[in-house]
Amino acid sequence: MIPKIILSAGPHATRRTIGYLFGKGRANEHIDPHLVASWNGFAPDPGRSPHRDPKDAMAQLVAQLDQPVKMLGDKAPKDTVWHCPVRAAPEDPILTDAQWAAIARRIVAAAGIAPNGDEHACRWVAVRHADDHIHIAATLVRQDGRRPDRGYDQRAVQREARKIEIDYGLRQLKQGDGTGAKRPTSKEHFKAKRLGQDAATRDVLRLRVRRAVAAAADETEFFALLDATGVIVRLKLGPSGDALGCNFALPEDTNDQGEPVFYAGSTLSPDLSLPKIRKSLATTSTEPATARPGNPWHQATAAAERIPHHLTHDDDHAAQGQLVALGATLDLLPVAAPAALRAELERAAAAFERATRSRITADLASTRALRRSVQAIWRDRPQDSDGTGLAMLLDAALTAMAFAVHWHRTHQHAQQEAAAAQALVHLQIAYGQVTEPVLAGLAQRTPSDQIKRRFAHHLQEAVPEHVERILNDASWDALATVLAEAEAAGHNAATVLDQALGQRTLDDAHSPARALTWRIRRLGERHVPSPRAQAAMARSTTQRPGIPAAHPTAGVPLQQRPPARRR
Repeated sequence: MIPKIILSAGPHATRRTIGYLFGKGRANEHIDPHLVASWNGFAPDPGRSPHRDPKDAMAQLVAQLDQPVKMLGDKAPKDTVWHCPVRAAPEDPILTDAQWAAIARRIVAAAGIAPNGDEHACRWVAVRHADDHIHIAATLVRQDGRRPDRGYDQRAVQREARKIEIDYGLRQLKQGDGTGAKRPTSKEHFKAKRLGQDAATRDVLRLRVRRAVAAAADETEFFALLDATGVIVRLKLGPSGDALGCNFALPEDTNDQGEPVFYAGSTLSPDLSLPKIRKSLATTSTEPATARPGNPWHQATAAAERIPHHLTHDDDHAAQGQLVALGATLDLLPVAAPAALRAELERAAAAFERATRSRITADLASTRALRRSVQAIWRDRPQDSDGTGLAMLLDAALTAMAFAVHWHRTHQHAQQEAAAAQALVHLQIAYGQVTEPVLAGLAQRTPSDQIKRRFAHHLQEAVPEHVERILNDASWDALATVLAEAEAAGHNAATVLDQALGQRTLDDAHSPARALTWRIRRLGERHVPSPRAQAAMARSTTQRPGIPAAHPTAGVPLQQRPPARRR
């Protein structure tokens, strides 16, 4: 159940609000508007007054609601109307008018509008014009002429809504912490529909600004990216001429005068104010914009694989920074992914966006490698013809996101935990779509049974606790293929396997075979060590009893191996 408080000002605020509640709605969506409750139990009902003109009933209701306000004259408060829509979830049972009336009384009591038993409280009405919601409207002067005590009414109403959900068996939402992004209003939704937009302007701008923050190497590039995506920027300048704030608009979203409707960055999302945007950009702007030599898919995957360690061992500020970097990664991945995957990746990014903010201040110092490598993927579009690079990165992101769910749970961040869990579902779908063809292609090139038995023996000695799961996994053939290909490229298969196992435990891997496949694929594409380096690594590795020596040609490239002798 979602209550949302809206304040209105002006001499005709009550008439405007009541006129809207008993009108047809902006898209003729109001069906059978009628009162379900009021401050005195017998207020006039413009929706159900068959023996009188509805306009007369509406005028009488407005006059009665406004009476305490009019008595104060010039001393009346600036905001005179308190309006609170209360909406149930689509899957919730349809409540009766009596049930909605009881809910309305609990909401106005919790908000301080009309405490239980207070005969001099504010005047209010609850109007229902759909199965799933009501609107509560109240005037903000008590009948004794005083102001209502409604300090922190939004939090109080939300707390009461959580109790109502339990009492009526409704969908239970998570308690917030004030770090969530502001939702579009119904007016913004209807305007988007008229403009032919798939989403409200507020949501479109938040996505584009977040993506520009994730992609930009500095402030200049940030503004250039916004311009390229059709976002109008208006800076708020201080007396010195320095930019202190930033507002954003879409060219097609205009007011009655034809001027763009601007949204302050902080109203799009708490982390999109100009100072916070600059703090985020500072993570990548202190070094040249070009990425370090190497495959950015591999670099991003390696950095993402370290996120669970940061979440487990770093302080809370560094851990929160890792979640911000993971969110930025998800913001950019849809742009670099194949078209068939973009929708699911965008859903994952949109869901995880809520999980990137909490009351804990983010320390981004340790996130530079991930952010810069993902920027390189977005900017340079490195070759990933078979989807292996994206599959590897998504595999690491899945594990990181599972740890994010746990991290938020242990910190009692209810909304963030739910958001991360929802994002995890979308990411798993995208991961399955990209990995199935990649793994199938690798499995078609699986080596001979003799070679696979040798690899299986290595696994038996190295990770006996996981070997059964690995060998029975559908990805075992793909794992054997990447081991054989690493060996053909000049690597020692046993050494590469040991390196892959040493990168991270397999205890929390959903599929150990798949996790090893991506690690070995990445290791196998690295530069082959020199014979002297390989010999040194072999001497430094303790020989496990029972492991047969690698094939004599295991570390030799195919083109340098002697031809097989004929028998």
